[in-house]
Amino acid sequence: MNKTWIALSLTALLPAVAQASEAELLEKINKLAAQVESLRAELADTRKKAVALEQSQQQVIQTQVETQAVLASAQQAKPSDTVITGYGEINFNRPIHDRSKTQADVARAVIGFQHRFDEKTKLVTELEWEHAVVSSGDQGETAVEQLYVERELTPGMQAKAGLFLIPSGLLNTNHEPTAYYGVERNFVETAIIPTTWREVGVGLSNSFDNGISTEVGITTGFNLNKWDFSGASDGKSSPLGSVHQEGQLAAAGDLAVYGALNWRGVPGLQLGGSVFTGGAAQSQPGFAASNARVTLWETHGRYNPGALDVSALFARGTISDTAALNLANAGSATPVPSSFQGWYTQAAYQVWQSGDYRLSPFVRYERFNTGRTFEAMPAGLANLPDAEQKVTTVGANFRIGEGVVLKADYQRFAQNRNLDRFDLGVGYSF
Repeated sequence: MNKTWIALSLTALLPAVAQASEAELLEKINKLAAQVESLRAELADTRKKAVALEQSQQQVIQTQVETQAVLASAQQAKPSDTVITGYGEINFNRPIHDRSKTQADVARAVIGFQHRFDEKTKLVTELEWEHAVVSSGDQGETAVEQLYVERELTPGMQAKAGLFLIPSGLLNTNHEPTAYYGVERNFVETAIIPTTWREVGVGLSNSFDNGISTEVGITTGFNLNKWDFSGASDGKSSPLGSVHQEGQLAAAGDLAVYGALNWRGVPGLQLGGSVFTGGAAQSQPGFAASNARVTLWETHGRYNPGALDVSALFARGTISDTAALNLANAGSATPVPSSFQGWYTQAAYQVWQSGDYRLSPFVRYERFNTGRTFEAMPAGLANLPDAEQKVTTVGANFRIGEGVVLKADYQRFAQNRNLDRFDLGVGYSF
């Protein structure tokens, strides 16, 4: 009976047990499904975080690359504290009527150093060697062409002190061989304006938004005590070139003043002029021209809008109180003129360009007289005016990039055809 009851009891309980196991299994399955969904969500979130991290890393790398590029560019763009510059030229001159005077010459080599102490203050230095060899038995020369300190006072205004070029004409402050036409510098800005002309002093320059620029200063002047009446020096070829001092133990008993004005209000156009005046006796006791004064003024214009380049210049100089000095040296080969002057006009046109090669033929006509007038002298001792020189130059500049130029020209001298010559030259500047 007991066995039968137990069996019946188990039979009755089996459906309940089976039902309970199925419920537990379903619960476990639901829990596992929930866990799977949770893991899926976590995995998706992890993937999103991984993608975001990868993008962030790429952005950081890109930023680093861009930063390095900017720094490299800034480093390249930042000017060096010290800059080296230079220019030079080698010329060949062949007189048409006298082959024996043909010569080749390393006319000049110049090296410059500009050092910037800070963003407003700089030092400018130029050293020049002329005619290749400098010694007691040679015609070469070594010179300090410029040596001055410049300070920017306000935007557009600079002050300088030292040995610097006088702002006279078109060539004196811009005389590199790549800056002018022809193998040799023009005669007016050599014989009348003694390029390259520099003095020791102080100067102030201003540039304005309307295209006007001004320069004024006080400097050393000329020393008429150096005049060579024998004609052995270059007084005949360049009156002021024979008495300028170049900063070499320069007599400064009499100082000089200068002023220059230029207008560049139209693209490619420059109009201007300058004046320089100062005592030339230098307070030397017993000097016959104790009140001598040298004055040089000039006016110029240049129009260079593109392929066309035309320019003109007129310059006139005077030396006062020379009568007694010439009288004391009556009959000399080279008396002191009371006035000298010259002018030129020039036109050039770029006819061909290919890449960085450019060809520009030009023509220049100039007239000048280094002894135009002399102060009155007693009868029979008067100095006659010199003949006016007339020179026509035709030629071409062949530019190679911005720093090298090859030149060729022919010069015809109206007063003395024996001076006619053919010239070749190579020049550079950097």
